[in-house]
Amino acid sequence: MTLAEHAARYPEVWRKFSPRQTLIRYAWFVGVVFVAVWSIQNLDITWEYFLDAHIQAGDLIVRMVPPDWDHFSDILDPLLETIHIATLGTAVTFAIALPVAFLSARNTTPNTVLWAIGRFILVASRSINTVVWALIFVAIFGPGAIAGIWAIAARSIGFMGKLIAEAIEEIDHGTVEAIEATGASRLKVLLIGVLPQVLPVITGTTVYRWDINIRESTVLGFVGAGGIGIQLYSSINQFQWDEVAVMLLAVFGVVVISEFVSAAVRQRIT
Repeated sequence: MTLAEHAARYPEVWRKFSPRQTLIRYAWFVGVVFVAVWSIQNLDITWEYFLDAHIQAGDLIVRMVPPDWDHFSDILDPLLETIHIATLGTAVTFAIALPVAFLSARNTTPNTVLWAIGRFILVASRSINTVVWALIFVAIFGPGAIAGIWAIAARSIGFMGKLIAEAIEEIDHGTVEAIEATGASRLKVLLIGVLPQVLPVITGTTVYRWDINIRESTVLGFVGAGGIGIQLYSSINQFQWDEVAVMLLAVFGVVVISEFVSAAVRQRIT
């Protein structure tokens, strides 16, 4: 059968997308390109800086090598403080996010007003960056680790609470109805019927958030919220790039260890 005969016999040509869908996809593409070009034009970027960027990066690397390992003893305590900030911040997050998650889940919240309050807390927490939270708490508590702990917690509540609330809404309601049929109180229903079903999600989310908080806490010292960020900021301002290299390697090592710990814990609970 020739191509012309095949076309005459089968006039309909299969297409993955309809003409309307194709038009919408092209419109999205054009819209994204337009927004990207518009954003670049309004950022007032000095493109000449890109011409020697590779030279500047190479010079920076040369200044970092070899790292000043004698400086490691000076950053050990701030590095440990960074880990403590992340750990205590995660603990505070767990204590606050868990009840907020139960308020934010439609199947466990007592009423619509408390549900709206819970959702507002989750959205407000996620809408502000950790560094901005740190600036706020430094103004409240003054510079130091306390501001860092509360900054970590304030940012993490929305993350943990949202994931736990979604897990609560997806539980097996048959188990809950069976416990309610025995005449159990609402608290017992939550503790026996709901909590065990979402416990793996709570544990996994807490460990995962702790892993994230380890990384975020390293920069809180830039705004005075404790940790190794203070030392890092000071060395950068003094152009002590060999000291910066030691701190970056130390932070990298801590992040790698936290990643292994987080992965091991999540593997055990799945």
